Amino acid sequence: MTKKIAVVTGGNRGLGFETSKLLAEKGFLVLLTSRDSALGEKAAKKLGDNVIYHQLDVTDEDDINNLAHFIKKTYGKLHVLVNNAGIFLKNNSKTNITKTDIEIIKDSMETNVYGPIRLMQALIPLIDKDGRIVNVSSGMGCLSEMEGGHHGYRISKTALNAATKIFSQEVKNGIKINAVCPGWCKTRMGGRSATRSAEKGAEGIVWLATLPKSGPTGGFFRDKKRIKW
Repeated sequence: MTKKIAVVTGGNRGLGFETSKLLAEKGFLVLLTSRDSALGEKAAKKLGDNVIYHQLDVTDEDDINNLAHFIKKTYGKLHVLVNNAGIFLKNNSKTNITKTDIEIIKDSMETNVYGPIRLMQALIPLIDKDGRIVNVSSGMGCLSEMEGGHHGYRISKTALNAATKIFSQEVKNGIKINAVCPGWCKTRMGGRSATRSAEKGAEGIVWLATLPKSGPTGGFFRDKKRIKW
C-alpha cells in the first residue's frame, strides 16, 4: 500500500463523516467505522474510493480485535487513529449530581473512555512510528471550564483527556497523541443551536491527524491552539 491508512470511529455522520471526507481528500485510505453497518456502508459510498467501511462497536472487544486483525492482515500497519465515536446522554442535564443515575455515567465511560483506551491498546502496535492518534474530546471535559449538568458526558471527557495525557507520556515510539475540542458543532449530538458546522469542527481533528514531525504531542487543542486541561 502506498496510501497512508486512517481509522475514524463513529464515521457514518457528523464530525466522523466530515473527518473521513477531509482525510480522504488528503490522500488517506480511510476505514470509516460505525456500529450500524447499513449507515456506515451508505456513508462510505458517498465519500468515494478512498473510503471503505468496517463494522465497529467501540464497546465490543471482539469488534476491536477483528478490526486490528483486518488492518494487520490487509495493510500491515496503520498511520492515523481518530477516536471520534461517543455518546451524549442528555436525560440528566437538569438533575443534581447527588441524584444522577450512576448507569448514565457508566454507559458514558464505556463508550467515551474505555472504547478509545481499548482501541489504542489494540492498534498502537500497528501504528507507524510517525503515526498520529486524535481523541475527540470537549471543552465540557476541561477542569478549567467545568460547570454543572450533563454529568456522564463531562466526567467521561475529563477521563478521556487524562487517558490522552498518560498514553502520550508512556508511548515512546514517535506516535503523537493529542486531544481536541472541535467546538459546538451542528451535528445530531450538538443540535441545531450549535455555533459552527461539522466541517469546521473536523478541521481541527484533521490538523492533529496530519501534524508534521515537529508537531506537539500530549496536548489539548481547539481551533489549532492549545487549551487548558
